[in-house]
Amino acid sequence: MDHLLPAGIALGAGLLGAFLLRMLLRWLAGHAGRTRWGGDDVIVAALRTVAPWAAVAGGVAGAAAALPLTRAMQHGVNQVLTVLLIFVATVTAARVVAGLVRTVTTSRSGVAGSATIFVNITRILVLAIGFLVMLQTLGVSIAPMLTALGVGGLAVALALQDTLANLFAGIHILASKTVQPGDYIQLSSGEEGYVEDINWRQTTVRELSNNLVVIPNGQLAKSNMTNFMRPEQQLTVLVQVGVSYDSDLDHVERVTTEVIAEVMREVSGAVPDHEPAIRFHTFGDSRIGFTVILGVGEFSDQYRIKHEFIKRLHRRYRAEGIRIPSPARTVALQQGAVVLPQQRTGEEIVPLP
Repeated sequence: MDHLLPAGIALGAGLLGAFLLRMLLRWLAGHAGRTRWGGDDVIVAALRTVAPWAAVAGGVAGAAAALPLTRAMQHGVNQVLTVLLIFVATVTAARVVAGLVRTVTTSRSGVAGSATIFVNITRILVLAIGFLVMLQTLGVSIAPMLTALGVGGLAVALALQDTLANLFAGIHILASKTVQPGDYIQLSSGEEGYVEDINWRQTTVRELSNNLVVIPNGQLAKSNMTNFMRPEQQLTVLVQVGVSYDSDLDHVERVTTEVIAEVMREVSGAVPDHEPAIRFHTFGDSRIGFTVILGVGEFSDQYRIKHEFIKRLHRRYRAEGIRIPSPARTVALQQGAVVLPQQRTGEEIVPLP
């Protein structure tokens, strides 16, 4: 009975320590949530799991030391507690490392989703190391196991060539920073959209229609691809316009410039400091063609900006008396033999019967 009191005190101290640590870490979590960096939230959340368990294990170990246990039993209790702590610490470390990697990838890409390929790889590595340490603690030799894994890894690599090719292609894509989650890409095969995630096997792309396209990493690495958000997110779009030959081109340029400046200033997604640009380039059949260059914040904004620009330009041209000619076809009638159509756009000769 004399040994029960110290054992109970040690166990009670461990439980009290676990409770106090949990309260302290809850307070720290509240402070971490108010900071801009997300890594402290990951660390505090992980400590809220491992610290109370460590205190409980310490209390149990102290209680076991106070009891009159045999050496074998004492060794068994210590070994069980050590394995338990290694397991909890391994799971916690895997969560911390995976959370930090997710935080880093999120901050660099600027989107909510992260590249899970790095998160999964780091989590698996940490869990594997913890498992080997656990086996070593239990007295199991890991050297033969590592040798067997090395030999068996060759057979697995041959059997999983496509999977490993996609894995390393995904790592190469992310490491080279040619594509990151959140980028808008277009492949030579026609697929285009926002990159949602890049995992160990495939890349998920969300189209503007909100459908998901799944592309194997190996195919993505081999395809010709346009990334509309690199080296910078802002881009320019071209709108083709034409006016009649009797128009005053200086007047057309001035009015169009005013409309461009108005759209850049008032429409969401436009670039306010974009310098209006107009370039006349073609003497057409019925019009003088020119190109209007608009600045947009990102790829999907171009549709809204084109929509507003065309509406406002048409309204302003009507108010200023600037005419946009409609396409016309001239039909010539010639009596006699059949004459082949002339090779001029919009003009055709039709014979009389």
